Amino acid sequence: MKVSTEKIENSQVVLQVEADADEVERAMQSAYSRLVERVEVPGFRRGKAPHDTLERYVGREALLQEALEKLVPRLLGQAIEEQQIDAIAQPEVEVTGVEPVTFKATVPVRPTVELGDYRHIEIPLEPVEVSDEDVDRTIDQLRHQNATWEPVERPVQSGDLVTMDVEGNADGNSLVERKGIPFQVLKEMPIPVPGFAEQMEGLEREQEKEFTITLPPDYEAKELAGKDCKFRVRVSEVKEQRLPEMDDEFAKSLGQGFETLEALREDILANLQRMAEDGARNRHEGKVIEAAVELSTVEYPPVLVEQEVDRYLAAQERELRARQISLEDYLRNQQKSAEELREELRPAAGKQVASVLVLEKVAEAEQLSVSGEEVDGEVETMAQGAGERGDELRKLFQNPSARQSLERVLLTRKTVKLLVDIATGEAKAPETTEASKTAEASETTEASETAETVEASETAEAAEPSAGEDEGRSGGDESA
Repeated sequence: MKVSTEKIENSQVVLQVEADADEVERAMQSAYSRLVERVEVPGFRRGKAPHDTLERYVGREALLQEALEKLVPRLLGQAIEEQQIDAIAQPEVEVTGVEPVTFKATVPVRPTVELGDYRHIEIPLEPVEVSDEDVDRTIDQLRHQNATWEPVERPVQSGDLVTMDVEGNADGNSLVERKGIPFQVLKEMPIPVPGFAEQMEGLEREQEKEFTITLPPDYEAKELAGKDCKFRVRVSEVKEQRLPEMDDEFAKSLGQGFETLEALREDILANLQRMAEDGARNRHEGKVIEAAVELSTVEYPPVLVEQEVDRYLAAQERELRARQISLEDYLRNQQKSAEELREELRPAAGKQVASVLVLEKVAEAEQLSVSGEEVDGEVETMAQGAGERGDELRKLFQNPSARQSLERVLLTRKTVKLLVDIATGEAKAPETTEASKTAEASETTEASETAETVEASETAEAAEPSAGEDEGRSGGDESA
């Protein structure tokens, strides 16, 4: 077997492999032994057809293909081991020739990360402020949630709740046919089609109306996009929303222990402040991580991005299943192919991969670690917060792989906190790291060399006679 290697961009190595003739011959013999047991050759019992007869019957290409299915992976494994390549995922393999048998393998190897000067990142945490208007908006939402609907004898207005019969047809197709359905009349409501809600305004109870709306160009049923849809509606009831007064009685009615409106406002203010601070903190962490990534040089194989996209898709599919929607139906409604969705996800996946790699490198440079006690403490915190499922969680994290996964999460959390502390000027002086050890060693060597120089200088100075002593010595010699 002949092997050549070439390092290419994005942490990949290309192997060019040429199989020896005797290796191919042995693989062909093994392929024959497997095929002869599976293929029925006319005139022969299964497993008894001679090699040449079987080859003529199935064709040399089929026999060679069977041989390569075993030969290529085996030679690839040998080549990776011989060349001491640290593969992190399955290589992409392409058979480039059969006479002789040659193939090319693109092997993803470990990413490389060169950290920038992350210890000089400066990004202040943005201040947050919750206003009285924010509190008022929240209280107003609570009033709407606790509002009542009361019948009125007047024409329909925006915001009303109507009970109606409705029919809608476009190009001979029925879009909707419902009787006695509730519908809240809200401006710019896109359901059932844009412009429908506006047509309802001004109608009175028991009144019928017919109108035509042109369906939008991006209508989900493509064959009906741009077509005219004729609607017929009849209003049987009109209700308006009655909001509760904003007073102490309203605060008490919420049943959460508030005796006064002021107590409710104070609680809302505290919650909004906490949410605003959490949001600001999350945004700040994102900026700090992004700054650390931008300062670094990161190279990784594309397969890591594809794996991250797979994780995104798996999470999205779980969310859709919880809403009883299949991924296929979602793609159909979005008018996208699976590959188009993957392409949309790749930029975010690439950023995530780079962030993870840089955080791992920072943790290594700073010699950060997570102890078993820290993992146990996090498990206990989660278990206590899980209520009845607490024991189930404790049991789950007895599994080594689950503990390792949680350990990685805690290490990432610790690394992000360090970077945030650096960015806000709250980080303590760095503990001894590999970088600081090198600097310390350099300083020690420099100090030692300086001391030696001073000591040598002092020794030399002490050893040298003064000019007077030299002259006296010389004079004495002459008189002698």
